[in-house]
Amino acid sequence: MTSIYGVTKEQLEQYFTNLGEKKFKAVQLFEWIYRKRIHNFDEITNIKKTLIEKIKNDFEIDDLKIVSKKEDIDVKKYLFELKDKNKIEAVLMNHDYGNSLCISTQVGCNMSCTFCESGRLKKVRNLDASEMILQILKIEEDLNIRISHVVLMGIGEPFDNYDNVIKFINIVNEPYGIALGSRHITVSTSGLVNKIYEFINDGKQVNLAISLHAPNDELRSKIMPINKAYNIKELITAIKQYILKTNRRVTFEYIMLKDVNDTDECALELSNLLKGINCYVNLIPYNETTHIEYKKSSKDKILKFYDILKKNKINVTIRREFGRKVNAACGQLRSNYEEGL
Repeated sequence: MTSIYGVTKEQLEQYFTNLGEKKFKAVQLFEWIYRKRIHNFDEITNIKKTLIEKIKNDFEIDDLKIVSKKEDIDVKKYLFELKDKNKIEAVLMNHDYGNSLCISTQVGCNMSCTFCESGRLKKVRNLDASEMILQILKIEEDLNIRISHVVLMGIGEPFDNYDNVIKFINIVNEPYGIALGSRHITVSTSGLVNKIYEFINDGKQVNLAISLHAPNDELRSKIMPINKAYNIKELITAIKQYILKTNRRVTFEYIMLKDVNDTDECALELSNLLKGINCYVNLIPYNETTHIEYKKSSKDKILKFYDILKKNKINVTIRREFGRKVNAACGQLRSNYEEGL
């Protein structure tokens, strides 16, 4: 049966129209689902009972099971179980600007980035839009909070699940749905250039982040196999086109790996690569895992890297570290659970 959380308002309008009903019923249903957060269609009082019975036959109000929840300072990490018993993760981070939730878009990941725990356990399947929506709803309900920002940067490559991600954005952005503003939604990609162009044409005004992590093809291809399909030149060309079309600033994510991509030479190369681009670089201290040999760059190395970018007029920030005590590296909680650790 179709999950009600995976249906857009436009699809519901068409559904009611096909039944000979007024399309404003879609707004009414959305308000019950997303504002009043009902768990049973029988709770609806402003739609006639015969129509409620039809809705119950065609849709379900489903749920996610919380398998575990780990907490550290300003961070909570959830491990969810899906209907098919697969596991996914979501991480809630408390910032001074609000509650930011990093959600998963796939069960596993096929990008095989060598530093990433998610890619160690290969992609099983895509998540439906409903399974992405439910990560937000379940955590808001569990903690009785309002999530102010959503980042598609958990397990999976969002643009490898493009259609479901776009549907998710439409539902989250819908004023009668979760009603999260476009600028409070960020999609991260490892560099699927063909999908970046599709994203440009779709005209979504959400934020775009690029997992770059290296300033040249030789190094990036070693740690990110996607670079062999779409090299840095192709990626930067697509990003420039995105900025031209949207007039939006792009974020480049850069994980700091000890003695791999944290040298002064890498900082200078990165500065030259991004010069003149409307962007900023987010330097990310690496979250070490038990399965992967990479180590986190020292604080001094990160600060020196930061200074070189600054001196070359590149906008740069250093991401605050979250959740080292709660297996906050992407995919780490899931992989430990699957392997009985």
